[in-house]
Amino acid sequence: MPEPDETYEDSQRVPRAASRPEPGVVAIFVAGQPALRALPVSESGVELGRSAPAGLLGDDERVSRRHVHVVRKEQRFVVTDLGTRNGTFVDGKRLEGSGTFTAPSLVRIGRSLLWAVEDISPFADGDAVPSLAAGPVVGGLLRRAWGEIALASKAEGTLFIRGESGSGKELAARAFHDASHHGSTSAPFVAVNCAAIPEGLSERLLFGARRGAYSGITADAEGYVQAADGGTLFLDEIAELDPLVQAKLLRVLETREVLPLGASRPQKVSIRICSASHKALRDEVSAGRFREDLYYRIGRPEVRIPPLRERIDELPAFIARELNAVDPRLTASATLVEACALRVWPGNVRELLREIRRAAHAASAEAELVVYPHHLASEAGVQVSVVVSPSDAPPAVTGASAPPATAASFTDEQIAQALEDHGGNVRGTARALGLHRNQLRRWLEKHPELKVRDDGSGN
Repeated sequence: MPEPDETYEDSQRVPRAASRPEPGVVAIFVAGQPALRALPVSESGVELGRSAPAGLLGDDERVSRRHVHVVRKEQRFVVTDLGTRNGTFVDGKRLEGSGTFTAPSLVRIGRSLLWAVEDISPFADGDAVPSLAAGPVVGGLLRRAWGEIALASKAEGTLFIRGESGSGKELAARAFHDASHHGSTSAPFVAVNCAAIPEGLSERLLFGARRGAYSGITADAEGYVQAADGGTLFLDEIAELDPLVQAKLLRVLETREVLPLGASRPQKVSIRICSASHKALRDEVSAGRFREDLYYRIGRPEVRIPPLRERIDELPAFIARELNAVDPRLTASATLVEACALRVWPGNVRELLREIRRAAHAASAEAELVVYPHHLASEAGVQVSVVVSPSDAPPAVTGASAPPATAASFTDEQIAQALEDHGGNVRGTARALGLHRNQLRRWLEKHPELKVRDDGSGN
């Protein structure tokens, strides 16, 4: 029983291990390969390079022996480039000397990426990098959520998962199911998208119907609840469930019986209910759109699945797996992973995988074995906002405005960096900068030290 001063929600909250946050950096991409290596950063700071700390940056030949110094100062990170030839980049911009940044921030040195975070404890389990084999990619933050799910499966018959569309709520529900049924392959897992149920059919689809219950029913029809008997019923986007059906679902939970439409006797069922939504159920209750009594049956314990933009330690593994599926010879450049990490991905994992497949095919069409940022669609992973105008203009993509059309509008360093980001490809670099290829070629004539790969397409 909860203590007298403990609220209901406190008593239903999944316990978390209390620990003091330890700021530091996490190497998520090392020498062109996914990684997960955590290093604490204190007020005395740490120097990073090819030689130290041992093993952190592997064999990245583009990292200098003494490359960058990172120090924690007044709740922020101070990053200093140590006069390197290849430079240090923070959140996609080249660092000039030193800079002060709040976490999380992304640091690129050579072909490696470091993620500066407020707490490295979720990532401190060594090289727990997901393989390219099938199965969910579970990074540091998701690993914590998976631990909460495992705890809930031992004590509760219900679990509510909150997360954005495409963030992996069904994978979390399957983790709850597997933990609840000890990985049994015979226990059914039935997933239902409540938002996709046609209006007026939710009661029949959930609870079933007997022959003759209404016109057109010529045989008994099993509902989702009966199909999940002995296993788990996953109700995704449960906030969209018809309010009239919510009352009947509550009765199923309380009595462990289901009464199909047209039936005179209820059926016993043994199910666990896992529900999910991108909405806060408490807010839906306050607005009168969701039954309060049902909320107290299924709304706790709650586990939040962070959106992909908060889990960029998973990005390299997702990207590598998707490229491998298209062509095992394809690899990702550090600048591609960086570009993905700096985008918001409103469609989360689902959108990322689709866009990486597209980029992989774009690279293959150019006979490239390394995928660069220019292979990624400009609108991929970018939040779209609708612009209301008298001319009914199409939706506008938030982000940078159109680039200038002359080479003089850019510094030499900006153009050189763009060439590096595009693997020396003249056509791709010119397209990204908004220049004609001839403009870029004339600029290159003044910089013969730069290595480029022309596309051979002429003008």
